[in-house]
Amino acid sequence: MDAADDIIGLYTRHGPAWARDRGDAVTFEAAWLARFLALLPPAGRVLDIGCGSGAPIAAAIAAAGHRVTGLDASPTLLALARARLPQAEWIEADMRAMALHRRFDGLVAWDSFFHLDHAAQRGMFPRFATHAAPGAPLLFTSGPRHGVAMGTYAGEPLFHASLDAEEYRALLAAQGFAVLDHRPEDPATGGRTVWLARRA
Repeated sequence: MDAADDIIGLYTRHGPAWARDRGDAVTFEAAWLARFLALLPPAGRVLDIGCGSGAPIAAAIAAAGHRVTGLDASPTLLALARARLPQAEWIEADMRAMALHRRFDGLVAWDSFFHLDHAAQRGMFPRFATHAAPGAPLLFTSGPRHGVAMGTYAGEPLFHASLDAEEYRALLAAQGFAVLDHRPEDPATGGRTVWLARRA
């Protein structure tokens, strides 16, 4: 099994350690999350795609008064999320096959979508559109340019991939999303490349 296919297994094996390392506090994502929250209606329905342990993203969204649905393929991480936020909805599923048959007022894929390979990333944009209500913001992180970047976690390979910025813009536009902001390697986020878009 290659590193791209083993992402779910890696997070399942090391979920508790990863959750401890990630921490519960909103830190480097704070400014982007605030902008995302400002685009939601009161008590909005938010889908956190690749929600992990539910912290800090889903927890912050719920604390702001919104209704969170978290989707993740790691049962280990979802167990932590359910314990942390029992009032939220948690769904065990692979985002690549996401088909919830409902729309949300906002979508987040922070530090999750970028673990997919190039073909799977392209396939996510119709899924984003299918799950986005009119006017829904979409917040996600990617890499700064087309390619694959390998990291490590707990001594195991950790896969990341990215398309180039123009392809992301084209994929978003084809699904009716307008880019509100795009910051390549934003220093305020520890060098993440961040996208904020909105469905027409």
